[in-house]
Amino acid sequence: MASTSDIKVGSVIRYNGELCIVSDKQHTMPGKGGAFYQVKMKSIQTGRSYENRFRSGESVDIARLVYTELQYIYEEGEHFVCMNQETYEQIHIPKALFGDNARFLKESMIVKIGFESDQPIIAEAPTFVELLVTYSEPGIKGDTATNTLKPATLETGAEIKVPLFVNEGDKIKIDTRTGEYMERVKD
Repeated sequence: MASTSDIKVGSVIRYNGELCIVSDKQHTMPGKGGAFYQVKMKSIQTGRSYENRFRSGESVDIARLVYTELQYIYEEGEHFVCMNQETYEQIHIPKALFGDNARFLKESMIVKIGFESDQPIIAEAPTFVELLVTYSEPGIKGDTATNTLKPATLETGAEIKVPLFVNEGDKIKIDTRTGEYMERVKD
C-alpha cells in the first residue's frame, strides 16, 4: 500500500473498487485540523468523475501499470488488433479504451497501452498524427482575413475543422488530445 503523498497527477488508483486516473491533486494544511489531499479522479471503466478528500498519510492502493508500445494493425469489431513488435504477439484492445482518439488511428501507428496483470487498462494514441485530407470544400480565394474554419474529412474517416487554405490531398498534423488542426505538413 502506498501513502497519499505518493499520488501524482496521472496515477491510477483503486477507489471504491474501480480503477481511477488522477486528474488533479491539491495538498491543504488548514489552520485547524490535520492536513489533507483533495483529489479529483475519473473512473477508467465507467468514465464517472470523483472527488475525494484523503487524510495526509492515509493508505491508498496505487495500481502498478506496465506500459508497452504496440503497433496498431487493424480493426476487428469492437477491438483494435495490436502487435507487440518484439514478440509478434497480437493483442485485442477494446476501442473504448482509446475514447475519442480512436478516430485518428490508422494502420501501423505505434500506440501506448497500460496493462495491469496482462489486462489492458489504458490506451493512448500518439499525441500528434499526420493524416491526409480526403475531402474538403474549396476555400474562397482572398478570404483569409479572419480565422474562419471549414470541415474536412481525413483518411481515417474523422472530421475536423481546418483553416480555409487546407485543400483536399494535403497532409496535416493533428493534436489527438484536442482533435485540433496544428499545421500543414510539407512532403
